Amino acid sequence: MKTAIFVSGSGTNCENLIRHFQGSDVVEVVLVLSNRGDAGALARAERLGVPTEVVNKSRFNDPEVLLPLLKQYGVEFIVLAGFLLMVPPFLLQAFPRGIINLHPALLPRHGGKGMWGMHVHRAVKAAGDTESGMTVHWVSEVCDGGEIIAQFRCPVYPTDTPEDISAREHVLEMEHFPDVVEQVITLRIKG
Repeated sequence: MKTAIFVSGSGTNCENLIRHFQGSDVVEVVLVLSNRGDAGALARAERLGVPTEVVNKSRFNDPEVLLPLLKQYGVEFIVLAGFLLMVPPFLLQAFPRGIINLHPALLPRHGGKGMWGMHVHRAVKAAGDTESGMTVHWVSEVCDGGEIIAQFRCPVYPTDTPEDISAREHVLEMEHFPDVVEQVITLRIKG
């Protein structure tokens, strides 16, 4: 299935996904799209031979720009991997049950507007949580509110800093995110 990865940041998950699916019969990463021209994910994708596009926020929210661009690449499925813009309703309608997101906490805790990256891990620490982890979920019109597909947990120790929590959670992302994406797309193909 022709898949686009939407990114805003450095792109460790993006690179991990691209490498995981190289030579796959199930998933072909055909595009990496970012809302930021300086996103490190773009350079990672280019090094691995995947086409990239930069679409700023106003163009991203314009169906006359975004939908033809995705059609140009034959995109059938979208994976958000550190993408910080809300997905507009027209994109959800164009890709029903076709957009998933990775969130660096155990939703529904520590989700919603402003909850990304280290903001999430600081919130986990401040709440005194004894565990954290990652969540893969369907994207909906509610920020971090879509149906949960999979969660993986890691402990949070009293002496942990937000950086410690982040590092432990990131290991889960590297280990599990590509497999979850593959499982979701495989089930979609099977109908």
